[in-house]
Parts: sequence; structure tokens; C-alpha cells
Amino acid sequence: MTLARQIHLVRRPNGVPTLDDFALVEAPVADAGEGQVQVEALMMSVDPYMRPRLDADQPLGAPLLGGGIGRVVQSNNDRFAVGELVRHGAGFQERFVSDGKGLSVLKRDPELPLSVYMHALGATGITAYGGLLETGALKDGEQVFISTAAGAVGSVAAQIAKIKGCYVVGSTGADDKAAWLRDEVGLDAVINYKTQDLAQALKDATPKGIDVYFENVGGAHLDAALPRMNVRGRIPVCGMISTYNGGGDGVKNLFSLIYGRIRMEGFVASDFGHLNAAFLSDMTGWLKDGRVKYQETILQGFERAPEGLIGLFSGANNGKMLIHIAD
Repeated sequence: MTLARQIHLVRRPNGVPTLDDFALVEAPVADAGEGQVQVEALMMSVDPYMRPRLDADQPLGAPLLGGGIGRVVQSNNDRFAVGELVRHGAGFQERFVSDGKGLSVLKRDPELPLSVYMHALGATGITAYGGLLETGALKDGEQVFISTAAGAVGSVAAQIAKIKGCYVVGSTGADDKAAWLRDEVGLDAVINYKTQDLAQALKDATPKGIDVYFENVGGAHLDAALPRMNVRGRIPVCGMISTYNGGGDGVKNLFSLIYGRIRMEGFVASDFGHLNAAFLSDMTGWLKDGRVKYQETILQGFERAPEGLIGLFSGANNGKMLIHIAD
């Protein structure tokens, strides 16, 4: 039996989480028993969806819920061999024992870095892919608006829309992120919502209206997008980060849903398991031929997970926020 570190939530946050809401603890890890494996964590993801869970289903005094990639270091389970890479949702633990439920073997393309399997080729990517193409029912050549378009999900959604020949407008909150979206990703228009009047800028940037608004923010973004939606427009709701820490702007233009016959529908990544084969094929090809670009913010060290999560709410990340634990 060995000791390994875990990140625990020790109190419910009041607004934006602080470092004092979390604790780094050591816990014993048993050897793998019959039918079990022991997994060493290599990389973990921090994501905006984790914030609402801190108020709800995240237990106090238990490993922070989350997903990552690990390596099997002990195995008494025929489904997993020692040395294999696995995806897991076991939370923030340096090592853990599993009966195999919730684990899946990761078949890595040797031409791609492991980190892309945590975003473009992971849950982030399938969220953007399914949310845009299935929930959003995107058609080639449509008018698209993506909020937080420089973020992990938003940037993938924006690039898929461009691949489908759409006119794409993105919003972000920093000039360097706006420049990346314009110059590297090739969006048709980019709005810095912190320095521009969002509603007016969106009106100017969408002379043909919006067919699909990929919603990540809520509040003022949703309020600005609703009057610009075309008849039979779709709003796939991926997130509403403006409300996660309490407060947020109210939405006044919901009446636009009525006469615009607009469909607004939420979704989660697990809705799209049936798309996984097509997604992996498409996204692998897009990454390898350069049609999908990405940014990563990688913090070195398991203990920095709370810092990474907190940083999401101040825009400290460019693209996907990851925690590197081991090679």
C-alpha cells in the first residue's frame, strides 16, 4: 500500500472559489485486487462545468470530481494491460484503484500529442461536435455566433463551423485571444465584449442574422443574441458561465423565441456516444491537416488543480486548462 495525494473540497464556495475552499491531502492507495487495476494519473482537466458541482453533487472531504488520462500500473483485470493509457472520471487523485467501470483504453495516434485527447479529441471536442452538428442542427453555409470562442469548447465549435463553410462570429474578453481568433482561426468577425458594446457589435457583425448561436455564457450574451436570431434559429446551450458564481445579467429578450420560432436546447457530452466514431475520424483528420488549431494552458504539478479551476473564471487560460501530473 502506498500514499498518494488527492484534492478535496473542504467548504462550499461563496461566489468565485478560493484556494481556501480546497485541501491537498494524502490517502492510502491499496494494491489492485481481483478484477481491479491501479492507475497513475498523468493529466487532469479543469472545466467550467465543475463550478456548479461544487454547490451540489461534489462531496466535502472527497476527491474533486473530474476527468483525466492515466496509465495502468497494476492489473488483475483482463480488459486492461499494465502500461496502457486510459481515460477516467475518478477525480483528482494521483493514484487510484478501479474495477474498470468508468475506464476506457485510449488508443493514441502517435502523430498527435497526448494533451489533445484532453480537449479537441476528448470531452471538449465531442461537446462542440455534437452540440453544434446534432443539437444545433448546423447546415453548411449558415450564420453562426459562438460565445467564449477562444475557450476550449468554443474554439472547436467555431472551427467546425468554418469547416462547414459558415460565416462565424466569435466573442472573447481579451485582445490577444481576439487576435488569435482572427489571424490563426480565421473567424469572420470577433468581438471583445469587455471593450465593445456587445449588443451593437453583434448587430454590426451579423448583417444576415444568426442561424445558430452556440451558447457558453448566458446573461448579456444571450440577451444580445436573441434579437439577432433568424426564424427557425437554434441555440444549443453548452454552458452559462456568467451565472456559475452567482449573480449575472438578466435576460430581457426571451420573447424573441416566440415569433422567431427559435429552438433553445441544452445538452451534455454524454448525449453523443453514438457520434463517437465519426467524431474521432473527423477530428483526427482535422487536427493532422491543420484545419483545427488549438491553444493549451498547462499547469505543472498536481497541487495546482485548484489554481487552474479558479483561473477559468478570470480568463487566465488560453484554450484548454490542463494539469500535468506525470509523463
